[in-house]
This record gives sequence, C-alpha cells and structure tokens, in this order.
Amino acid sequence: MKRYWFAVALLALAGAAVAGQLQLHGDFVQGGLVLGHVPPGSEVRFDGEAITVGAEGGFIIGFNRDEPASVSLAVTLPDGSTVQRDLAVTARDYNIQRIDGLPDREVNIPPEDLKRIRADSAAVWQARQRDDARSDSLSGWILPAQGPITGVYGSQRILNGEPRRPHYGLDIAGPAGAPVVAPADGIVTLAQPLLLSGNTIILDHGHNLSSTFMHLSKISVQVGDVIKKGEKLGEIGETGRATGPHLDWRMNLGNRRLDPQLLLN
Repeated sequence: MKRYWFAVALLALAGAAVAGQLQLHGDFVQGGLVLGHVPPGSEVRFDGEAITVGAEGGFIIGFNRDEPASVSLAVTLPDGSTVQRDLAVTARDYNIQRIDGLPDREVNIPPEDLKRIRADSAAVWQARQRDDARSDSLSGWILPAQGPITGVYGSQRILNGEPRRPHYGLDIAGPAGAPVVAPADGIVTLAQPLLLSGNTIILDHGHNLSSTFMHLSKISVQVGDVIKKGEKLGEIGETGRATGPHLDWRMNLGNRRLDPQLLLN
C-alpha cells in the first residue's frame, strides 16, 4: 500500500511539473486576449486549431464576442508529454439598441454594391493572413486617437426590427483631420479605400493579431511599412458608411474579433 501511494504521489508531482510549464496571462472574458508561454519547441492547439509559437515559447490566444463558457487548450511539450486545460471564459452583457422608422437604404445594402463589398472583403481577408512569430504586441498599447468613446465592442442595433451584426470595434469621436497613430508596433498589410469602412488601414502585430482603422479622411502609410507605436497612420474622417467623423478601431486574432479596449489595461 505504501508503494502504491508513493507512486501516486510521484505521478501527481510529475503532472504538476508538466502543467507548470504552461503560463497564461490576460483577460479570460469574451473579447479578451491572453498571452501564453511554453517551453521552446512546444506545440499548442487552441480549440483544436494549431497556434503559432515563437522561438522563445510565446503565443497568443483570444476569445470571440460570443465565446462559449469553456474552451480547450492543448500543449505538446518537446519531450512528448502533454498538458490539457479547459479555460473558463466569463460572459459579458452587451448594449442592444432598437431603432425604427429608418429609410431602407440605411438598413439594407443595395444589390448594386454587393460585388464591390465581396471584393473588399477578399482584400481584408488576405491582409489578415499574415501569421509570423513577431512580438510587436509586447510593445504595449495606447489609444490610436484622442476623443470621447462613442461606440463600444459587442453592442448591437436592431434596425426596423431586423438585428444587425454586432459592433466589433471601439469608436473614438474627433474632428476630421485629427491624427490616428499606431496603438502598438506593426507592419501595414492593407491601406486603401473600401466601400463600407471608407479609407482603411490594417496593421499586423504578429501572431496573426491585427488592428483595423476605419473611416479615415487620409491614409499616411502604405503596405509593407514597418510602424512603431505612436507613429502616425492617417487622420480621422467619415468616409464609407459613417455618421460623423470618428475612428472605428477593431482587433482581430485570426477569425476571432477581440475588444480593443481590454488591451489598454
């Protein structure tokens, strides 16, 4: 019996040592981003998807607006041992707004615009495919523009009784021509006018994490530019489908849409 309990104790200690090689830090809430670290050479899968791991063992995961209460993280260490962890994700309450009596054009996209919108969507998708192990996001985060917050992540409108897609960005109001700067280091992967979002910039921060800046009056960078935190990207405007000058700042981690405001913490 003593040998049995001794063996159990050894297995428990070994399991704790293996589990201790996985470190996670961040916001375990819908829309949140989490930084992880594992021994170099490890493989990471998040919700079944392979995740890029840097040479020093760093990786990033994030949660959707409507992420379920539990998601799985699996790590295969260099020696072949594995760590499995179910991550608890805190749900959030979102602001839902109903507006009725709007003209049809303000609610539905005209059929003649659909072809352009598909082409724009393809360009955005391509700009978000970069996935290298740069650590630009570790430069820290600042607001890309100064002004009152007029729209937040996760909110949703019901227009003329029809639910619209949730708002995935942080809206910052400001005068047209006010500067928009990089919230963190990155590389420009898109800089062009789009039908719905107007003059648009996508800035890749490494590990498939990117910022999108919409409705700009001016674009001051071009694709391929290497940008440092605080450098000017463009200027606030109201191009595209916008009701007044403002910046719509959005964050993507692959196909997951994150809350930019949480990064500022």
